Amino acid sequence: MAAIRAKVASRVLITGDRLPSIRRFAGVMGVSPSTVVEAYDRLVAEGVIQARPGSGFYVARAAPPLVLADIGPKRDRAIDPLWVSRQSLDADGAVAKPGCGWLPADWMPNAAIRRALRALARADDAVLSDYGATRGLPALRRLLARQFAGEGLDVGPEQILLTGSGTQAIDLICRFIVRPGDTVLVDDPCYFNFQALLRAHQATILGVPYTQGGPDMERFAEMAATHRPRLYITNSALHNPSGATLTPQVAHRLLNVAASSGMTIVEDDIFGDFEPESSPRLAVLDGLARVIRIGSFSKTLSASIRCGYIAARPDWIDALIDLQVATSFGGVSPATAELVFAVLNDGGYRKHMEAVRRRLVRARRDTAVRLEALGITPWLMPRGGFYLWCALPAGQDATTLARAALCEDVVLAPGNVFSVSQSASGFMRFNVAQMGEARIFDVLERALASGRCREKGGGRLETLSAEDGSIRATM
Repeated sequence: MAAIRAKVASRVLITGDRLPSIRRFAGVMGVSPSTVVEAYDRLVAEGVIQARPGSGFYVARAAPPLVLADIGPKRDRAIDPLWVSRQSLDADGAVAKPGCGWLPADWMPNAAIRRALRALARADDAVLSDYGATRGLPALRRLLARQFAGEGLDVGPEQILLTGSGTQAIDLICRFIVRPGDTVLVDDPCYFNFQALLRAHQATILGVPYTQGGPDMERFAEMAATHRPRLYITNSALHNPSGATLTPQVAHRLLNVAASSGMTIVEDDIFGDFEPESSPRLAVLDGLARVIRIGSFSKTLSASIRCGYIAARPDWIDALIDLQVATSFGGVSPATAELVFAVLNDGGYRKHMEAVRRRLVRARRDTAVRLEALGITPWLMPRGGFYLWCALPAGQDATTLARAALCEDVVLAPGNVFSVSQSASGFMRFNVAQMGEARIFDVLERALASGRCREKGGGRLETLSAEDGSIRATM
């Protein structure tokens, strides 16, 4: 009954669809036909399905409104991607956020942004008042095309579509390629909002184990052959959350498997500017034949000035433009695009990123030393970026620690929020740029020693005694 309800709720089955035969469904569920008969009879009594003599059973009523939290297996709130995102986004200034995914405000090029805002105030009225062109600001697209050319990616401005954000870029691609029930591969672990967004598109999400050189290619090839996925979504540079870097050997094998299985790859390059030297990019190796590059400026410029992009083959860009017009009547606002262009085109942007990279080198080193003193060990030391993916001491559970820390106004990112297979309970992702407060390490020490939390009425939390016996995941 739960399986049928879930398919109706997620719209895999809609009004009028025929249910599997009793014998077939019994085989799928591994139960006796009499059990399926009873389940179908109860669902008929509830009005969820209806029986048509001589024909079978059919969905009887429209699906309820789509509620993302109802799709997929139920997770503890502390490792549910939607809830973890809410904790970081809704936290006030008194809350420390070492589990969030952005740099502190005082790390950003705020002086350049203010200069751009003053210049924007003098712009033509049309920039401040009108809708923008469907592809987005030509000057910003030309600038991106020049940057891509410097990497070896030959793409014209007409092959670049500006979007409202990096997340909106993935959303448009999923609308274009993915249908409910289609299989999509992600890394395990992966950026947790990939999972949340794919749930909204009612995709079947499968995780590929991630290594220090990229996805496990034996498993990737096996899953591609078995499940024929429509899409694979990944970070090539400074992988989130692990900080790993794709090797050339893995990149070539990955593209060969994708080509042979008819799979499209979405390469999120949002962390590219944090690399000291550029690593292999799937889009460059593929030439945008099967790879779609996306990105945004929320990590390097401002999370408040929302602007992303898609680079893809011309016919796909044309279709994506129509989808963006249909869903938001255009993409990024002209004013926002002008702001981003002005800051990127400012001679200070390069110096800003050089300073950020130097600052992050120190922050990674200092954070690693202080975490190791608590028995928390980095899985690897990344070449750049602001994440450390760390193994907790043996027997410690990241969800338990996250609950205990939240009691003391510290938002953490437990490993299983990133893991499709829920195999990362012994890991935690730390944002080294957000680890400046000494109290964070004090909270971690107390949490490791003594506590977990449970929710009380109204969403409040209280500390309880520690529970032993959790098993640390291996990567």
